[in-house]
Amino acid sequence: MALKFVPRATMVAASIALLTASFASGCSSDNGGNPLDENLTGRGPITYVEGKDTTETGVVKQLIDRWNAAHPDEQVTFKEQSADANQQRDDLAEHFQAKQDGYDVVALDVPWTAEFAAKGWIQPLKDSFAIDTAPLLAPTVASATYNGTLYAAPRNTNGGLLYYRTDLVPEPPRTWTEMLAQCQIARDNNIGCYAGQLAPYEGLTVNTSEVINAFGGSFVGADGKTPTVNSPESKAGLKVLVDAYKNGDIPKEAITFKEGESASAFESGKLLFLRNWPYLYGQANADGSAVKDKFGVAPLPGNTGVGASTLGGYNAAISAFSKNKATAADFVRYLISEEAQQIIAAGALPSVRASLYDDPALIAKMPYLPALKESIASAVPRPVTPFYPAVSKAIQDNAYAALNGTKSVDDAVAGMQKGIETAGS
Repeated sequence: MALKFVPRATMVAASIALLTASFASGCSSDNGGNPLDENLTGRGPITYVEGKDTTETGVVKQLIDRWNAAHPDEQVTFKEQSADANQQRDDLAEHFQAKQDGYDVVALDVPWTAEFAAKGWIQPLKDSFAIDTAPLLAPTVASATYNGTLYAAPRNTNGGLLYYRTDLVPEPPRTWTEMLAQCQIARDNNIGCYAGQLAPYEGLTVNTSEVINAFGGSFVGADGKTPTVNSPESKAGLKVLVDAYKNGDIPKEAITFKEGESASAFESGKLLFLRNWPYLYGQANADGSAVKDKFGVAPLPGNTGVGASTLGGYNAAISAFSKNKATAADFVRYLISEEAQQIIAAGALPSVRASLYDDPALIAKMPYLPALKESIASAVPRPVTPFYPAVSKAIQDNAYAALNGTKSVDDAVAGMQKGIETAGS
């Protein structure tokens, strides 16, 4: 682990100043230049930083072992963070604010990419750092792009899926209107109709974004700062969600659901439709699940056709303060290679390479892949803004107020607009 940067004290004596400078030079980049212009050809050992590797097959360990076997002089060490996304971000921010060089390649939750790019913490992937994005799914590339420049390589992705009961609904709905029209089936079977993740946390930002995007609404302009949410399209999308909650098509308890609670409700047979991530497929089809062999998956519903899933996953970025950026760039390229993406896909993490979604062996193992490919093809990244935490809070706070009836849809959308306006202040 790199030592913490110690700022120079008042120069009482030249020898003390020299000692302090020597100590600092080994742990941070603070020589007055732009770190983005430094160490561009540096090669040697690097550290890769990512949240806890929760996959059963140890995907990160496999990737690093393969790399290290082929690069004895440029070994990669895995720095495993906690499983908590907020703790991951805080750890990265602390290191980058201190300009420490101990983190060379970092895995960023997709909405962090714009923020870290705007702060000058990650290296733009251009010139000698350019990567080939042609084999990658276009929405994943968009999630790693800020102000027209690519700042990270999509490492794995994720998209929302509609889980539905095949024993009750033979064909999945393609639109919200179609889906809600089938809620009588749920009532006839004494179960809830539809749920997602509607508790007041990041999941509500995702669910709200999906329905607003599906109806043609958006949140910020291309500059990542100008609010665009106060529109008829955004109001129409949010209204669908709010009306469904008010009339009972979305069960009352659903505004307490995060991923786990919503998954449990579906697995126990209490829901007709559920919006969730691909991880649930294996869980719901396991022994003990009330819906084993009784459900299917489809892309999320939209306004007139397939909806607009929010994009999940990780982007891999090179630290602006890395000493070995050339090695870091090669490792980032490895992460999007066919070999690496096969390992990622086999670990049930959705790949960023389009071709793998048509692989018969992978489809046999993960039957949801064709639906996921369609979902990701129409996916929309979360608002690409350097002020994402504040923007997300404005979305989820106001959406929750609309759901629980303390704000009208119009007032909630106006509140989102105001919150985004002040997000950077």
